[in-house]
Amino acid sequence: MTSWHMARRAERLNPSTIREILKITERPGIISLAGGLPATESFPVAALQEATARVLRETPREALQYAASEGFAPLRAWVADELSAQGLSASADRVLITTGSQQGLDLVAKVLVDPASRVAVEAPTYLGALQAFAPYEPEFTEIEGDAEGPTPAALDAARGARFLYLLPNFQNPSGRCLGAARRDALAERALEIGLPVVEDNPYGELWYDAPPPPPIAARLGDGAVYLGSFSKVLVPGLRLGYVLAPAVLYPKLLQAKQAADLHTPGFNQRVVYEVIKDGFLARHVPTIRARYKSHRDAMRVALEQHMPAGCRWNVPAGGMFFWVELPPQLDATALLPRAVAAGMAYVPGAPFFAGGGHANTLRLSFVTVAPALIEAGIAALAQVLKETLAS
Repeated sequence: MTSWHMARRAERLNPSTIREILKITERPGIISLAGGLPATESFPVAALQEATARVLRETPREALQYAASEGFAPLRAWVADELSAQGLSASADRVLITTGSQQGLDLVAKVLVDPASRVAVEAPTYLGALQAFAPYEPEFTEIEGDAEGPTPAALDAARGARFLYLLPNFQNPSGRCLGAARRDALAERALEIGLPVVEDNPYGELWYDAPPPPPIAARLGDGAVYLGSFSKVLVPGLRLGYVLAPAVLYPKLLQAKQAADLHTPGFNQRVVYEVIKDGFLARHVPTIRARYKSHRDAMRVALEQHMPAGCRWNVPAGGMFFWVELPPQLDATALLPRAVAAGMAYVPGAPFFAGGGHANTLRLSFVTVAPALIEAGIAALAQVLKETLAS
């Protein structure tokens, strides 16, 4: 009888908490404030149809053939120009197009992480990053912070780590955005202690009142890797992201990419480039911001009207999420089945902490649900909380 022997790293592969919750939200009648999915109404379907037709008409064989592992050259040049405008030292020969920025996280970990080496992360941090890093068997070090994010003094706990992973702009899950002074201080401290930084920026264009400060990576030069994505500003289904890497790391990231999937689909890259090459995003993204801002405001009002005393939350200046702290005696994971029975769903906050704990936290997404349904969902959640607190 054949016997399969799993690699040790397979034991560190776990199902995504969010993806498992999304299965629940497919039930009829559930108001899902769980998944951080872009609103489908924001997808530029007509522009993508036109671009697809143009690619298939003008360069069909090139688009359907194997392609360069680095990515489509004009798209890489476009990314480099955009990042240079943000203050980064960027050139096309250091841009790697990835199959979503999630693959970028995997490639970074594959190249930089050994078993038992340390990786520093925020508390909380993006769950998908923890999942991408975990198979390479790091030891996670959580960096403590305040309402604005990690504090410079807390970086001392990360001395000797392979890198510090940060999401400075409207973080998933907390929604917080680091101010310019905090970014300066973090960059200065990281340089002092020789701590490399991996900066992830999927939400930076989704600001509602003012754009965020320039990237931390712009202050660090070769001491940073920068990741971005087209998923939140265009469409997620084409799975396009990118990595800007120092010259010393780029060849190994490219080799890891080649081993993983040879290259990101060239057809997808060409279609996206056709859409964005003439300034489309400058016209399109403001429409997304306007839509999401109205949804954010609806959730803020609903939380203020319905949530019981003892609950605290932020009001994000961009992105997709509210981060809620419940009274300390409540467990968001244990309460989730009751919330689903009441007709709504959220994501418990505990999985976003590398060190566990924080059972009384949860994340709410506001971008895919109409304002009237947002209020209904928050009202249902509040009723569950009130009944639990009263029992």
